[in-house]
Amino acid sequence: MNPEVKQERLQSRLVPEMQEFRDNCKTLQLATINSHQLPTASYVPFAFTESGFFILVSDIAPHGKNLQANNNLSIMLIEDEAQAKHIFARKRLSFEAKAEFVERETNLWSEGVSALTQKFGEIIDNLSNLGDFRLYQIQPEKGRYVKGFGQAFDVNGFDMVDVVHLTEGHVKREKEQAAN
Repeated sequence: MNPEVKQERLQSRLVPEMQEFRDNCKTLQLATINSHQLPTASYVPFAFTESGFFILVSDIAPHGKNLQANNNLSIMLIEDEAQAKHIFARKRLSFEAKAEFVERETNLWSEGVSALTQKFGEIIDNLSNLGDFRLYQIQPEKGRYVKGFGQAFDVNGFDMVDVVHLTEGHVKREKEQAAN
């Protein structure tokens, strides 16, 4: 089959699947970087629009402090353990990303808070009016979609185009190495 046709078929099948997966998730797993350049793992509820992911984060939380100092992060959406066919092959979508602080009283602020309110209700009105909560817009860059064993795909940006199927398999352990 022509590689371009194969790519087009793969993309037309996977992009809607990844978008549905994203839209059914409620939280992002975050890996942020602290002032000592060490990673911090956390999670946060999110909303997604055409402008990207939006998160509302307290400056008191470690990941909130980290985002103020360094806007590079990694995000991951991951399938619920109870829904997974196999615990070692949970569906996941992860990206290297940038988080941009969104100023209050801007159109982007209104878009993000509105999307979060639509998804999570009145708690967003309460949190967004607290002085220590900041809104961030996350712009995904390169990423990976894993839908099961042997089913990993490189993706670019939140529009998730340029899907590339990874064909390199796992390496079996040699008996000589196992004996050592």
